[in-house]
Amino acid sequence: MRSRARGMAARRAAAVALVLAATACSHMPSMSSIKWPWAKQPTPAPAPVHVLDIAAAGSTAPFPQSFERNTLLVDLSGVSGSGSLTLKPAAGSTWPVRLAFKVTPGAVGLLEVRGDQRVVLPITGAANAPVDLELAPGVYTAATPQMTVSWGPLPPAPTADQSVPMR
Repeated sequence: MRSRARGMAARRAAAVALVLAATACSHMPSMSSIKWPWAKQPTPAPAPVHVLDIAAAGSTAPFPQSFERNTLLVDLSGVSGSGSLTLKPAAGSTWPVRLAFKVTPGAVGLLEVRGDQRVVLPITGAANAPVDLELAPGVYTAATPQMTVSWGPLPPAPTADQSVPMR
């Protein structure tokens, strides 16, 4: 009977010591910096590509291009104020199946794209968090020679005094 009680007391003491050791190890700063092999790996940066020739009016800023699945993403997150650029397929290539632009709300309020159709995209979202704006099918086709993209501030909303009379 006594040996049984001693064995249970020893197991309890070992369990308490194990819990205390695990708690102490979880708060060690060196343990939190260990990169475990089963931890989620960071997503790699998209590989840059050159599908479109981009000519910006009065700017030499780079506009990186990369693919997200089958969508070509043109990075305009560095632009602000107002400006424009012209897009053409690079020599020996065609228009991508899908096209999107990465822009920063607050820096730009409106994006206008002119291809086979004209599209005006208001830019909304949290400031300083870039958003992707994908063009709808039909804005450009394989026969479109070039597209013009321009950006600027969002026009002020009309007030009740500025309402347009109905005809």
